[in-house]
Amino acid sequence: MPELPEVETIRRELEREAVGKRIKAVEVHGTRTVRRQTKKAFISKLVGTKITGVARRGKYLELKLDSGDVLLVHLRMSGQLRRATPKEPVAKHTHVIITFTQRGQLRFIDPRTFGEMFVSSPDELTAEVPELAELGFDPVEDPISWTTFGQQLMNKKMKLKAFLTDQTIIAGLGNIYADEILFAAGLRYDRQSDSLSTQEIRRLYRAVVETLHEAIKYGGSTLDDEQYVDLNGKPGEYQEHHKVYNREKQPCYRCRRATISKAKFGGRSTYFCEVCQV
Repeated sequence: MPELPEVETIRRELEREAVGKRIKAVEVHGTRTVRRQTKKAFISKLVGTKITGVARRGKYLELKLDSGDVLLVHLRMSGQLRRATPKEPVAKHTHVIITFTQRGQLRFIDPRTFGEMFVSSPDELTAEVPELAELGFDPVEDPISWTTFGQQLMNKKMKLKAFLTDQTIIAGLGNIYADEILFAAGLRYDRQSDSLSTQEIRRLYRAVVETLHEAIKYGGSTLDDEQYVDLNGKPGEYQEHHKVYNREKQPCYRCRRATISKAKFGGRSTYFCEVCQV
């Protein structure tokens, strides 16, 4: 599933490509992507409106409309937003096509059909998606101080990887970046959050912020088993800079004395260095 860096990359591209454009027509194919409202209601709320801004809340994208409504997009496992022209062939698994008056298009492609789109008023969003009201802080858009971060670590008393991937604590982080952050901080995934020293708290906080900004700079990560690409169909490049994720049995870049280990945590694979992370 795309995490914060991938979704933020798309948000920034949408800000450049879609803001200021008016929607001329909307096509909806199938029933999975637009499932919270009827196709007719979805289309009628979009046609004729102009996109005035793009925001991100965790892994959700919000396209703000001049009608006052919001087009919410969640890519989930395999969803893609792709820029296109009406003359381009429509790819398989294209479920929604938004055509602008300038004749450009925005297409939603999703092979697994877990992703979704719907139009809502800002006041009704949290009723539609309750988890939006429970999202924690955003390390990129709305960072907190390292001291507040430390207080949360001390209060939660949970394993570090569980802490980092809890959406009610930090919005948008997932399996890939939790592993990379913990390696950068030199901390094990199963370390208790309330066991960290002041120095370790500062190191972890810095790793969260720096890792995410670095990943965004490279357009996020695209792995062999994932479908993530940007609006132009270009894959991310940050996987080329992964220090531990998906590098089992390969040499550690830091200590050079160990190879990267793999363990199961919370039903997911976790990658770490037995020597560098304590």
